[in-house]
Amino acid sequence: MQGIRGFYQLTETIKEQLLNDVNVNTVTTGDITEIDLSKQTIFPLSHIIVNNVITEEQYLSFNITVMSMDVVDESKEPTEDIFRGNDNEQDILNTQLAVLNRLTMLLRKGNLHSDLYQLDGSPNCEPFYERFENKLAGWACTFDVFIQNDIDICS
Repeated sequence: MQGIRGFYQLTETIKEQLLNDVNVNTVTTGDITEIDLSKQTIFPLSHIIVNNVITEEQYLSFNITVMSMDVVDESKEPTEDIFRGNDNEQDILNTQLAVLNRLTMLLRKGNLHSDLYQLDGSPNCEPFYERFENKLAGWACTFDVFIQNDIDICS
């Protein structure tokens, strides 16, 4: 069977790895604007975006962005710590960066790497604050993953 290790296999593998993380409740993919982000029960959420794929003879190189996020909760209590503020934004940034760091390390040297899902280069993680309608914070992490190109044109 040709084409077993392709788009589906990679996105499913990343989804399963993210769902194994204690700091992820839901994993989605596709256009983020089509996700109902108003539902509190889906958070913390990770969202997979396949930006592009480069096809080579021996491998496929997927450029992927994973957004990991949660809802910022503001306390009604007066702000006592001006560095941390009166919300959980720094907690979200800490936990969601850990989610992405764990994922990329598994692609770099862990079980995903040995299963031939291999990180190429260094991931770039960029924080975001108060995004979307319900004040979400988190990280967008972009990286390249190589997988074997198993299309055989000789058959």
